[in-house]
Amino acid sequence: MTIRTRKGVEDRVVQDALARATDGVFTVSANGTIALWNPAAMSIMGFSAQEAAGELSCRLFVRADGGDHLCYRGCHGMAPLRIANAVHNFDVHTRTKAGRPVWLNVDALGVPGVNGRGGIVIHLFRDVTKMKALLRLVEERLLAPIPRGETGSLTRREREILRLLTSGLNTRAVAERLHVSPATVRNHVQKILDKLGVHSRLEAVAYAHSNRLT
Repeated sequence: MTIRTRKGVEDRVVQDALARATDGVFTVSANGTIALWNPAAMSIMGFSAQEAAGELSCRLFVRADGGDHLCYRGCHGMAPLRIANAVHNFDVHTRTKAGRPVWLNVDALGVPGVNGRGGIVIHLFRDVTKMKALLRLVEERLLAPIPRGETGSLTRREREILRLLTSGLNTRAVAERLHVSPATVRNHVQKILDKLGVHSRLEAVAYAHSNRLT
């Protein structure tokens, strides 16, 4: 399997670099079939270089719900001249050979051939499934509705203590400011945590900021 430069000659330096890349790499010829498939691509997707060679990329990157389709008429894989000299980045939700759903972040670069013929598209991709899941978890947490009645059940003293905590004061400093004992402050803090449904002062402060309680 070879990669041809703009001059139409085999470029072993580029070919070897792509083969050793830690990202998955595959190239698509002008006829839409895969010409190079590196070891990282095999590790991520499960298809060997022999299985990938000569295949249409859309047969290996089967679309799963929620992502862009890697191949379609006039897409990145089929039109190298159309995307020449610009790196296109997109996410694809697909499945591995074993059927495991996976999110891939893909960079595609079209490389024209000689006189507009024989061009290729170089694709570099990496598995971002865990990152997608983490971002979804954070988004769900941030957009979670505020429980009704809980914030309103804080007493005036508890709101005052919460406000002091958000300003960065520790237990002793809060106690001195309010002229009470540290034990009294700790009791109030525990009630605040229970009412807000959080497990630490840090969470209580973050909750107060996000829900404008101070």
